[in-house]
Amino acid sequence: MDSQSPPRIFSRDRRRAGLRRALVRQSQRDAARYVLQDMVEDVLDRLEFMRFEPARVLVIGDWTDTLALSLRGRGAKVDEANVRTMDEELPIEGAPYDLIVSLASLDRVNDLPGALLHIRNALTKDGIMIASIVGAGSLANLRRAMIAAEPDRPAARMHPLVDNAAASALMQRALFKRQVVDSHALEVSFGSLDKIVSDLRDQGLGSSLVSPAPPLGKEALVRAREAFLQAANQQGRVLETFEILTLTGWKD
Repeated sequence: MDSQSPPRIFSRDRRRAGLRRALVRQSQRDAARYVLQDMVEDVLDRLEFMRFEPARVLVIGDWTDTLALSLRGRGAKVDEANVRTMDEELPIEGAPYDLIVSLASLDRVNDLPGALLHIRNALTKDGIMIASIVGAGSLANLRRAMIAAEPDRPAARMHPLVDNAAASALMQRALFKRQVVDSHALEVSFGSLDKIVSDLRDQGLGSSLVSPAPPLGKEALVRAREAFLQAANQQGRVLETFEILTLTGWKD
């Protein structure tokens, strides 16, 4: 591992604040939670396909608690880590685990290679890590709208995201014996820019960049709304894609 400190792209304080707000918003019956629900269902499908029945599991980032509940129902002893308090760039307590699952979390860690190495070190021999993140093929229409809002000097408003090739390289760097990186698309339709922004806030997926951009001005916001709706279909809906990137690694 490099001794040089990684660049600080994300703010842990802003990330915590966004997650706190998301939990408040989740008290509303119609709050969006589809990204995490999709990740949980995908993890359970993978475990069923692998016929893997872990005895000890660590679940990171599932604020719905549904994954832990399901795994406990299958006889596993499950610890849950709250990403509002956990520092994923430090060694993991309570190890070793047969399975560590991280959901919608590692894509906002400054030292991602270090975090992956800590997860690997916390696994038993032949233990498995499954980490799901929002990948680089996500939110193309929203990104275009943000650029259109400030055509002269667009500010950094959206996170840099990891693609398949970068994820594979990171897994190798973290010394997993075997690794698989794959993705699937979660498609959601929106009637407005404001709705997709609201959904991201509901799910704690808003910006946690260390240097936040100032709010869009009135004219810039109008441009962003219009640019987003340029991709609308005949029903006036914009089909947006969340690329769910899943990293699976085995410890030797």
